[in-house]
Amino acid sequence: MNVDNVRLSRQDRLFYLANDFFLLVIALVIIYPLVYVISASFSSPNAVVSGKVWLFPVDVSVAGYKAVFSNGSIMTGYANTLFYTVVGTAFSVVLTIAAAYPLARRDFKPRNVIMMIFAFTMFFGGGIIPTYILVKNLGILDTRLALILPQAMSVFNVIIARTYFQSTPSELLEAAQIDGCSDMRYLLSVLLPLSKPIIAVLALFYSVSIWNSYFDALMYINSESLWPLTLVLRDILVANSINMSMMQNVDIDTLSAKIGLSELLKYSLIIVSSAPLLIIYPFIQRYFVKGVMIGAIKG
Repeated sequence: MNVDNVRLSRQDRLFYLANDFFLLVIALVIIYPLVYVISASFSSPNAVVSGKVWLFPVDVSVAGYKAVFSNGSIMTGYANTLFYTVVGTAFSVVLTIAAAYPLARRDFKPRNVIMMIFAFTMFFGGGIIPTYILVKNLGILDTRLALILPQAMSVFNVIIARTYFQSTPSELLEAAQIDGCSDMRYLLSVLLPLSKPIIAVLALFYSVSIWNSYFDALMYINSESLWPLTLVLRDILVANSINMSMMQNVDIDTLSAKIGLSELLKYSLIIVSSAPLLIIYPFIQRYFVKGVMIGAIKG
């Protein structure tokens, strides 16, 4: 029977109507701030400071983006964040796969004990001070490694990858072993080419976490030359410390326009800092959905 031909009762129609209205309201609540930030970032400083921007850009201008891309500290933070994200994500994915693969092998006897030890760290940790002391004693304080090593592997992601590897047919391993394939060769030549969905999921999880992280940098990094973009944003958005040198390459005459540009700069920074992840996500979305479903349900 075709579901589309089923006649709905009055109560069902009212329920679907109310449900659609509720979801529409929720969508507007979520989407409007995003639209406002985008519109404000492309508006003129005077329009922003006077509150004329409501939905669409007013007196379209790219003064905010000129100020962002002409400032050295912002671009340095952007480059640092790209480095931390790319290198940290690659390192974390390699570590996660290296941990998840043996834990997924049924012939690896201590896998349950090791998995319990891993899971223990999800609920109990040393805390901020012991972690800081450890980073300091390792000699990586105020270095790039301080933002890569301490959070290099997530147990949650190990569990997802382990579950995914367990869902692969055991006949593949048996056939590879009969052909004389080593464990490393099987992992690199057979399993990983079949694991693109879970690799994409791990890369997305780690990259988003590293890109948005600022607390580790706040604790471990003192040199401004090593600051990620999130710390630069924190100073501008929270501490409100906008250097007037950011505005020297923009033609602004009046004081009100300069104040407007300082507000405009905040909106432009939000867009610039969010753009890379928004651009990348559509290309890995199909892997993301498939990988999460397989890694979460099977096993």
